[in-house]
Amino acid sequence: MIQFADEAVIIVRSGKGGNGCISFRREKYIPNGGPNGGDGGRGGDVIFQVKLNLRTLAHLRFHPVFKAQNGGDGMGWNRHGRDGDDVVVCVPPGTTIKDNVTGEVIYDFTTEAENETFKFLTGGKGGWGNVHFKSSTNQAPRYAHKGAPGEERELKVELSIMADVGLVGFPNAGKSSLLDLFTNARPKIAPYPFTTKVPNLGVLHVDEEKDFIIADIPGIIEGASDGAGLGTRFLKHISRTQALLFMIDCSDENCLNAYELLLNELESFGAGLTDKHRIILCNKIDLDGAMDNAKIIREKIQKTDPSVQVIPISVAARMNVDEARLAIIQLVEKMNATHTPGVNQSRNNGENQGEAPKTNKFLEGRSVDTSMEEQFPGSEN
Repeated sequence: MIQFADEAVIIVRSGKGGNGCISFRREKYIPNGGPNGGDGGRGGDVIFQVKLNLRTLAHLRFHPVFKAQNGGDGMGWNRHGRDGDDVVVCVPPGTTIKDNVTGEVIYDFTTEAENETFKFLTGGKGGWGNVHFKSSTNQAPRYAHKGAPGEERELKVELSIMADVGLVGFPNAGKSSLLDLFTNARPKIAPYPFTTKVPNLGVLHVDEEKDFIIADIPGIIEGASDGAGLGTRFLKHISRTQALLFMIDCSDENCLNAYELLLNELESFGAGLTDKHRIILCNKIDLDGAMDNAKIIREKIQKTDPSVQVIPISVAARMNVDEARLAIIQLVEKMNATHTPGVNQSRNNGENQGEAPKTNKFLEGRSVDTSMEEQFPGSEN
C-alpha cells in the first residue's frame, strides 16, 4: 500500500529561455553575407493536472522538485533553439495549491474532471538572435538578447478528500463498521481506539446510475482541537462534504454528552463544519441499556434542533441499518439540488429565501472503479 499523505511541500521551476545567437553568413564568394543568428527557444511551463487514479500526495513527497526544461540556444543560419518541455505535476481531485511562505491560495481543484489543468508558471521567452538587429546603419550587429529567466516557487500542496458524506465520531463508535457494511471499502476494524489512522473512502451503490462517496475520518476525542489524540488534522477532509453522519456509541458511559462534544470540536476547527446538514446514528443499541440512552439522546437533540434526524441502529446486529441507508440517500439527493462545489453547505442555505435551486455539479462525472476493494489507500490491512 502506498503511504498516505495529504500534505506536501514542493519546489517548482519554469524553464529559462534560450539565448539568441550571434552569427554571420560565411560562404565562398559572399564575403559580407550579413547576420544570421537564430532566436533562443522558449522555456518549459509548470502545469498542474488532475489524475483520477491518484488518491494521495505521497508521490510528491518522494519527488519534491519539479523543473521544466530550459529552452535551447539559437544557432546560425537562422535556426531557432528548441523549446523546453513542460513539467506536469499530477495531483488528485480536491487538491489545493498554496504559497508555502505567505499561505496564499493559488488554485483549488474542486472538481473531479479528468485531466483538468492549471498552468502555474510560464517559461522564459527566448532571446532574439542578431538577425533581428540588422539595419542600413548597422549591417553587422554583434549582439543578441539573452533568454528570459524562469521562475521558481515553493508551494504547499494540500489534499481535501471530496465526498458526499463525512463520518464523524469518537474512536470505536462504529464508523469503520458502517463503512464496511454500506460500501465496498474494507477498512481495518478492531476493538481498540484509533483503529483508523488515515481517511478511508467507500462507494455507496444506490442504483445503476447513481453512487455516493462516504469518507470515514479517524476518530476525534475531546480536546482534539488543542492537539489531543490525532488532533484535527484530518477534519479538513470533510470540509467539502455535502453532509455529515455523526456516529454515537450508546453503550459508552459518556454517550449522552457525545453529540455536544463533537459539535464543540467541529466548531473549534471552523471551516463551517457545524453548518452542514447532518444525520445522527445512535449505534450499538443491541447492548444492555444502549437503547434507553439512544432515546434520551434523540429527545435532547430534537428539542434543540428538530430538523436533525436521529436514528437508533446497531451495525453489528444489522438493526435499522436499512432505515439509516435510506436516510443517507435521501439527504444527499436533497443536497444535490442546492450544493455548490467547494462551498460549505449550510442547513439554511437556499431554504425559505426565495432562491431558485441550483443544479448540482458536485462530483459530477466522477469515475468510480467498483471492482476495487478499497477506494482510498487508507486501510492498514
